[in-house]
Amino acid sequence: MTAIDIEVKDTGHSAVLDDAHVGDIRGALGTISLDDHAARTTLSAKWKTLLAVVGPGLIVMIGDNDAGAFSTYGQAGQVYGTKLLWTLLLLIPVLYVNQEMVLRLGAVTGVGHARLILSRFGRFWGTFEVIDLFLLNGLTIVTEFIGITLAAGYLGVPKVLAVAFAAGIIIATAFTGSFRAFERIAMFFCLGSLLLVPLYLMAHPAPSSMMRGFTTPDLPGGAATGGMAAVMLLVIGIVGTTIAPWQLFFQQSYVIDKRITPRFIRYEKADLWIGIVIVVVGAAALMGTTAAAFAHSGVAFTDSAGLARGIAGYAGHVAGALFAIALLDAAVIGAFAVSLSSAYAIGDVLGLKHSLHRGVGQAKGFYALYAALIGVAAVIVLLPGSPLGLITEGVQVLAGVLLPAATVFLLMLCNDKAVLGPWVNTAKTNAFTGAVIAVLITLSVVLTASVIFPSITASAIFTIMAVCAVAALAGGGCALVRGRRRTRAAAQAAGTAPPDAGAPVDKLNWRMPPLHELSAPAVTGARRIGLLGLRGYLAIAMAMVVVKIVETALGH
Repeated sequence: MTAIDIEVKDTGHSAVLDDAHVGDIRGALGTISLDDHAARTTLSAKWKTLLAVVGPGLIVMIGDNDAGAFSTYGQAGQVYGTKLLWTLLLLIPVLYVNQEMVLRLGAVTGVGHARLILSRFGRFWGTFEVIDLFLLNGLTIVTEFIGITLAAGYLGVPKVLAVAFAAGIIIATAFTGSFRAFERIAMFFCLGSLLLVPLYLMAHPAPSSMMRGFTTPDLPGGAATGGMAAVMLLVIGIVGTTIAPWQLFFQQSYVIDKRITPRFIRYEKADLWIGIVIVVVGAAALMGTTAAAFAHSGVAFTDSAGLARGIAGYAGHVAGALFAIALLDAAVIGAFAVSLSSAYAIGDVLGLKHSLHRGVGQAKGFYALYAALIGVAAVIVLLPGSPLGLITEGVQVLAGVLLPAATVFLLMLCNDKAVLGPWVNTAKTNAFTGAVIAVLITLSVVLTASVIFPSITASAIFTIMAVCAVAALAGGGCALVRGRRRTRAAAQAAGTAPPDAGAPVDKLNWRMPPLHELSAPAVTGARRIGLLGLRGYLAIAMAMVVVKIVETALGH
């Protein structure tokens, strides 16, 4: 019997793998009993429920504003001032659409993202996704520790001490054996992201400049700042920081571990919106701060430590220290989330006990994976001569390569009626999500090409975007035609169906049945062609990545 065949007994007719994922919701700010089915009619009851549920969306969003995001937003403000603030508005639909789908998958199925892919698309894709996620996450955690060393260096803390202390906190927080304890500590670190607000007030950028940046889209592609290609790549970098494969795996598994069911999906959506607002406000504050600090300075962007020094030179040492502390906090939150996403995914696929509700003795493999990721990343950062620049570049490329596969599988899972039943995407959701995914894939292709070919021109970038747009329109047209045909076929079938065939479904209590009971997904010609095309893209892109890494390592 494989992990796919194991189902938890006495948890209802569902596919939940780990019995620790069933029970009371014990969140950082409240508790909801498993047998609490009362309607939330008063404002007080709704507020208490939201407090108990809040967490998954907040942590995954603030984890998104990690050390890499600090560098990207800071570079945008330093080089282009407030002229790219409008790109932050693009983050909102991208963030919500993707993360809403995974939270829905988690609450309805009770099954992690990797396990669903393995079950519905086969062992090749399941194994591919988990191995690549593990590799990408490991490199991403290294970049978080790079951020920790930069922040610690500015604050005058020895690198070894800072890395060891941060690694100890990150590991010890998960090893409490209490989901509530972990979430409370994680939420405390989430509050640290609010340090960007007083930092913004200390830098006091002109409100009129901030308003123009949000309301007037601009691509300042002057020769002094690298031309159109440079600004386009930075815009892509800003949008690209909004979603990474680890976020999909993390939130789905964390929703399951928190024991959130369909009854609380709307509260979890509110939690997601809270996280999105905080992320966008923080990103805008950071971009505005660096825009004010580096206005007309002519200083070239270096790294986050350079940003801290520039902010201190403009707004004082306290402001520089606030930036460094916020960067340190963001890196810790990012390491929390990215490490957990890997441990959850591998535990889910291999059938290991994988829950923060269990102690270390009850889930040795789960905690060993989590600790190993943190420990190895910390050691790599401290090793003399470690290729930290190459690792940072590799994370960017690998994320770009894997993003199309992750988003395509997400959309397909959310249209799988055997998996989501009455919770499948609506036609409007599919149309909007398809457009967002098309943009993400286009940006992913451009970002990957730009890193592999640093001398790429603006015309080449626009050509790639045009080709992707044509392909997206063609694919969308085909999908629309097929959708109308299925709708007509369903309408015809409904005319001959028994009178009770259209009985309403209780959505709030519907859960995905055990995986072994699900009907096999239909392998249509379009599906087969799409998966083969995805394999081809990944094979070519990964080969190009390997060539680029070898060339960089050899100094070419």
